[in-house]
Amino acid sequence: MVHCEIVYEGSLRTRATHGPSGDTLITDAPVDNRGKGETFSPTDLVGVALGTCVLTLMGIAANDMGRDLEHPQAQVKKTMKATPVRHIARLTVDVELGGTWTQEERIVLEKAALDCPVRASLGDRVNVEMTFHWRG
Repeated sequence: MVHCEIVYEGSLRTRATHGPSGDTLITDAPVDNRGKGETFSPTDLVGVALGTCVLTLMGIAANDMGRDLEHPQAQVKKTMKATPVRHIARLTVDVELGGTWTQEERIVLEKAALDCPVRASLGDRVNVEMTFHWRG
């Protein structure tokens, strides 16, 4: 179990501290929800969690094959919806990977991405669209 502490700092801003490492991050409410939008919003972090989880799981799968991922990147776009309550309606993830991979290896890497725990945790309300772009 990981313990994190979140403190409300006022003006719709929070500071979160990761217990094991002591690293911190700040969130702001987005401009379209009465905030300043000066840093990640809480819902932005959901998209970041998905993108980082995808790349991490693909890295683990590549390591299991005795390979390294070559400069992968993920772009995440978030679409909000106001009803029935304000929520993330869609997360679109574009994953770009380099290197020479066989079709079988690509299938393993894509399955690892699609099976990431963040995606599994999002439930039915969030539509996740994931596309893979193979360079090389």
